[in-house]
Amino acid sequence: MKFGKEFKKQKVPEWIDAYMDYSGLKQILREIMLHKLSRQPPTPLRAIKQKLKLHRTFSGLHAKSRDFVSQGDIEDQVIDVEALPRDGSGHFYRTNFLRQSEEGGEIEEMFFEKLDQELNKVNKFFKDKVEAVMSEAAELNKQMDALIALRIKVDTKNASPDNATAVPLRTSTRTLASDCTDLTIGVDTSNNYQEGELTGGPEVSEVTTVNCSSDCKEENKCEDHSLEILEHVKINNTLETPRSTLKGVFKDSKDDELRFRKEELRKVEGQLRVVFIEFYQKLRLLKNYSFMNLAAFSKIMKKYDKITSTRASRSYMKIVDNSYLGSSDDVTSLLEKVETTFINHFSNSNRKDGMKSLRPKEKKERHGVTFLSGFFSGCSIALLIAVILRIEARDLMDKKEGASYLVNIFPLYSLFAYAILHMLMYAADIYFWRRYRVNYPFILGFKQGTVLSYREVFLLSTGLAVLALSSFLANLHLDMGSRTEHYRKLTELVPLFSITIVIFIIFCPFDIIYRSSRLFFIKSATHCFCAPLYKVTLPDFLLADNITSQVQAIRSIELYICYYGLGESSQRQSKCHTHGIYNAFYFIVAIVPFWLRFLQCLRRLCEEKDAVHGWNGLKYLLIIIAVLIRTAFELKKGTTWFVLALASSAVAVAMSTYWDIVMDWGLLRRKSKNTYLRDNLVISNKSVYFAAMVLNIVLRVAWMQLVIEFNLHSLQKMAITTIISCLEVFRRGIWNFFRLENEHLNNVGKYRAFKSVPLPFSYNDEETEKDD
Repeated sequence: MKFGKEFKKQKVPEWIDAYMDYSGLKQILREIMLHKLSRQPPTPLRAIKQKLKLHRTFSGLHAKSRDFVSQGDIEDQVIDVEALPRDGSGHFYRTNFLRQSEEGGEIEEMFFEKLDQELNKVNKFFKDKVEAVMSEAAELNKQMDALIALRIKVDTKNASPDNATAVPLRTSTRTLASDCTDLTIGVDTSNNYQEGELTGGPEVSEVTTVNCSSDCKEENKCEDHSLEILEHVKINNTLETPRSTLKGVFKDSKDDELRFRKEELRKVEGQLRVVFIEFYQKLRLLKNYSFMNLAAFSKIMKKYDKITSTRASRSYMKIVDNSYLGSSDDVTSLLEKVETTFINHFSNSNRKDGMKSLRPKEKKERHGVTFLSGFFSGCSIALLIAVILRIEARDLMDKKEGASYLVNIFPLYSLFAYAILHMLMYAADIYFWRRYRVNYPFILGFKQGTVLSYREVFLLSTGLAVLALSSFLANLHLDMGSRTEHYRKLTELVPLFSITIVIFIIFCPFDIIYRSSRLFFIKSATHCFCAPLYKVTLPDFLLADNITSQVQAIRSIELYICYYGLGESSQRQSKCHTHGIYNAFYFIVAIVPFWLRFLQCLRRLCEEKDAVHGWNGLKYLLIIIAVLIRTAFELKKGTTWFVLALASSAVAVAMSTYWDIVMDWGLLRRKSKNTYLRDNLVISNKSVYFAAMVLNIVLRVAWMQLVIEFNLHSLQKMAITTIISCLEVFRRGIWNFFRLENEHLNNVGKYRAFKSVPLPFSYNDEETEKDD
């Protein structure tokens, strides 16, 4: 693989603007090469072709200097690089091109101006990021001080006579006391770095103890010092669980105080474990950023030497190597110290387990997934054809009894159809997110090594399609066959059996069928249905938004309960609507997804104090009103209800459409350099965005068609409802792509490549400084 492709592949998507513009510099080099070729004397056609072939790829250039001076250093006659002081701290670099008077010299001077801009940009960005992680490392040092002190206190408490029967912790008091002199991260945040020297960056002290005095060699003295630390420490209430949320509402100062319990210690260790893993990933990205940019500068200068037949690269790369980017080893030192700290304190000194947590292996594509996807796809198509032929053979669409049968049986299987369509749209989203380098694993919070590819999602959707179509075909065969009359009662259980299999797979505790992804889905769904007790994250409200497009699927679940609760084999749907409890739940089920999303907006409004969340909540409140009036019209009919339903739906559709395009997608910006779009776009073809906006409006308006009362048979009404519901799922799939694209571009604009993880401890002196 050529370096240009590898360089593009290795870029952190959120930092893409902070990398060296390798392609831009290559373009300038191409201009230099073409200029030199144009100044050469005419040659035969075959010789010209041979020269073009030699210059077609930079890596294959073998031109030799005609004016090469064998004696002396020729690079001194090409460039002179100066390191000038920058405002504040550090330096910036400027190259003086010494051959400007020669032909084509202005192009080469432009090359070095561009090169200096890229070096200064990369150097400054890297230094700012390293200073940020140094500051974070100092904070982690204090967190580790508090953790070790808490371990000693909890172990001492459990070892007291009053707790003689308590279960001992995994490490003894003596071991914990010895941790007082163990290395943690060991960061000295003082910045004595002089750029241009090889010492580089904020100094990292070789030996840093956990705030223990030099005479703290005895166990009792070290424990006394730990108690002093705990006097200035409180537990942070992150309000991420229902219990912590309720405690935050009914806040008591005692809730933040340490209680020195083993449960409290385990919770703190779990939080710090996550913090260290995330911090380690930051350091790895920074190290890779430094390595790839250094390689890019080296590659581009070698290309320049080959084209111009000079040796300027040695002089320039000496400056690059002495810059902060090339000389600082702070990140490498921190990586080693974080590894040591994590292994000693969070992996029971087991290096293999510790490194497995810090560096999870990336998921590899399997050929079996592709094979099974194709196999299930073929089976699904065959089963779908068989179902259609079975219906046509029995003339179920034309007979009254057959139509009544389909009206009763189809809603049970439409649940699978909606889920399959949603999964197919998600697979398509993943494909295009990857194609356009949208960092969806980071945005959605997936752990490394557990992200499903679009092939795997497609496999799951086709597998579910095979299950649903097989059950539907079996239902038709058993219900319509003359020899299967004795199995009529059994046929009623076929849909229930199918959905039971799906539920069992979702909640299966064994490590089969993408267990980590299933647990992530269950966790996000729990957060949605327990709103507003959980802290709202992007995966949670994104899932809640997608659930709002599955109202008909949720109503199908309600039909399952009604059908099997009544135990009727025919006219079950009409029987359900005669029950007041069912009709009441018919209202509730329709508004539950929008109500949950409304509660999430209220939670974010209270936490972030941003009026945008209030307006977003108003949008969902209008939708709730529209759905209630529409459902009432569906059950009671009447002109008054029709007018109210049409008006409320129109208002809800208008506001939802505006919010989709302007707020969620970030489009229709008047002052944007891309007319009526936004400044940054991941898709170069602008017509795609305009088509998506028009399609979103059309599909939103199609949702209103459910209000209009058509004089149709029940089977035709069911078909129209199903089609419009599928169109809503299709619209949601398009919305998902552009929503995450907009979120990704916001992260790129802020260079936000890491998620913020709350720390378990806070020091009293920090709170005092914040108050001041």
